[in-house]
Amino acid sequence: MEEINIESEKASGSFLPNFSKDFLASVVVFIVALPLCMGIAIASGVDPAKGILTGIIGGLVVSAIGGSPLQVSGPAAGLAVLVLELIREYGIEKVGLIIFLAGLIQIAAGLSRFAPWFRAVPPAVIHGMLSGIGLLIMAAQFHVMVDDSPKGSGLQNIMSIPMAVYKGLNWAGGESADTTHHIAAILGVLTITLLALWQRFARGKMRVLPGSLVAVITTTVVAYCFHMTVHYVSIPDNLLGAIAPPKPADFAWLFNWNVFFDAVAIAFIATAETLLTCSAIDKIHTGPRTNFDRELIGQGVGNTLCGLIGGLPMTGVMVRSGVNVNAGAKTRMSAWLHGLWILIFVAAFPHMLELIPTSALAALLVFTGFKMINFKIIDELKVYGRSEAAIYVITIILIVCVDLLTGVIAGVILSVAKLLYIFSRLDIKIAVSPHKNRTDVSLKGAATFLSLPRIAEAIESVRPDTELHVHLEDLQYIDHACLDTMMGWDKQHRSTGGTLVMDWGTLGGTAFKERRGGDRELATREFRAVHSDEPEASGHS
Repeated sequence: MEEINIESEKASGSFLPNFSKDFLASVVVFIVALPLCMGIAIASGVDPAKGILTGIIGGLVVSAIGGSPLQVSGPAAGLAVLVLELIREYGIEKVGLIIFLAGLIQIAAGLSRFAPWFRAVPPAVIHGMLSGIGLLIMAAQFHVMVDDSPKGSGLQNIMSIPMAVYKGLNWAGGESADTTHHIAAILGVLTITLLALWQRFARGKMRVLPGSLVAVITTTVVAYCFHMTVHYVSIPDNLLGAIAPPKPADFAWLFNWNVFFDAVAIAFIATAETLLTCSAIDKIHTGPRTNFDRELIGQGVGNTLCGLIGGLPMTGVMVRSGVNVNAGAKTRMSAWLHGLWILIFVAAFPHMLELIPTSALAALLVFTGFKMINFKIIDELKVYGRSEAAIYVITIILIVCVDLLTGVIAGVILSVAKLLYIFSRLDIKIAVSPHKNRTDVSLKGAATFLSLPRIAEAIESVRPDTELHVHLEDLQYIDHACLDTMMGWDKQHRSTGGTLVMDWGTLGGTAFKERRGGDRELATREFRAVHSDEPEASGHS
């Protein structure tokens, strides 16, 4: 399958025939990615240049070696919350080492062909993780949008939003007389309004121009023309000055279980978001399909490099990847070129970026976080049971009130517990007809070794000389332990003068076939031999 995918990419994804389309798409992706790279860096508590470095590596390195030709990688909003927490705990100098280790974990997982297992995370947990991250980003960046600083934990940020609103509306007197909160709030509201209007009313060729670019440029022009005294983006004159490699002596710090678990958290979240994006992108284009293990290795290489230069962790990003496909990209050249454009622009025009108000980028992330919160998914999850919706809500609550890793792990544990509950749930009904000397035992659900004591108690409570009918047609599954118990009890019941009729439904042939290793003829002989003296019609045995 891997060879077929590679050959398909060679056949349909050659660079030269598609260069013009890839070139135009790369420009569109570049103007979408640049403000997001800076905004996510600010949300992560680091210099915007570090987000730009990650975007460059995502374009020039990961797009060249990854397994998803049309996916665009870069700093992700989904990891901003975790990076901010790690910086507060360890300091910015050591977070790069954690990202480096996370990249090595991704490479090892890809080489071990472990990528499909990351895709097996329950949908309720994935949606809960994305919604929880979106809520945390929106709450934290709401404060930055009014030229204030986040208040600490996610719950504190949410609880203090009314105070941020008050600061933004407090035009005269009090605190705002000596601050720029209200001016920054105007720019933030303007950015969000433009984003919403563009998304709602842009039609035709206007849709090619991303709303984020329109909003940020417009807000920047307004701030420049009116000389607004707000916080602006700060970019070093030399991009190389943002590179902060770890010291050789610091690598010994990696041999720490807490550090390892933090690296696993980054690797897990980055991989889950990347592979979800890969799956989504595969559904909206007709080109080569994703090689998930190769993509995981490419992401690992990218994160390893980001850790070594002091950048941010990266993932495959749905916003940029979707823009890439919709803009007409045909090969991986588009994603590679977008990284080149970022590098050239920042190297040649760094001071242009310093005209962008920080509140505009924060507002962009507030809007992005809001879009990540998807409470409508609850109705879709309820189709598969209320427990799925409950897992979704619990995951969000724990992410906001505790931390990201706790929420995701708790969601997975709850999903496994639900699965165990389903496979251990068995309804047993016993109906006795004394005048017919007949007892009916009906089983519904899943008959496994976990419910074996209840099954044994039910059938052993039947009078020895009665005609016993065991109804299995409503069972979804029966394992060998229960099957062997019933067969053994069948012989015992007959020896005491009773009779046994087992209504298998569709389980009969499957159960006996499994017991005999798939030998259909032998299974049929055993089935008939055990029940050859039963007078029941077809459908019973």
